[in-house]
Amino acid sequence: MFLNQYFTNNDQLKSEKRVISYYYGSTCYDFLSDNGVFSKKKVDFGSITLIETYLKNKKDIKNFLDVGCGYGFLSIVLAKELKINHGVGVDVNLRALNLAEENTKLNQVSVSFKESNIYENVEGLFDLIITNPPIRAGKRVVMDILLGAKNHLQPEGELWAVIRKDQGAKSIIKALLNTYRVEIKEKNKGFYVFCCKSN
Repeated sequence: MFLNQYFTNNDQLKSEKRVISYYYGSTCYDFLSDNGVFSKKKVDFGSITLIETYLKNKKDIKNFLDVGCGYGFLSIVLAKELKINHGVGVDVNLRALNLAEENTKLNQVSVSFKESNIYENVEGLFDLIITNPPIRAGKRVVMDILLGAKNHLQPEGELWAVIRKDQGAKSIIKALLNTYRVEIKEKNKGFYVFCCKSN
């Protein structure tokens, strides 16, 4: 089941590492990618929309958690642009986590990456939880990520996420209103970026 999906591990999958680049302002970020990870050929447009929207609206934060971090795109750009040394990225995909570790060195930032099934191995509270959730893993997993964030946020902390309209963004946002105050921050080519704060 899901043998070649980016939210599982497949040791038999051939490795074909490649470098993909992303520019934010005058800064060039390079990321090692590989088969078996999310958005292996280029940085996902949803992730780009999420990070650029967040950086336009950013607050002073001391730490962050990136859930479903993949090869580290969101974590690394956040750490570098906000000059934060207390970022954590979690994922179930070991190949992606190994790439993320390499990518911190490539981009000269400090982020801790660890294996965790959603919040299973997460400790502490965060000013920001950010996620481009794995839609293909199913709605239950997505909702566990979004609703579970509340238990890992500082009292004034924020959850930021991106979901495509045709992947249920409207119904998911509606479901979150029982738990959070939700504000849609950006709509871009069908992608909804939204910010959640505890009621």
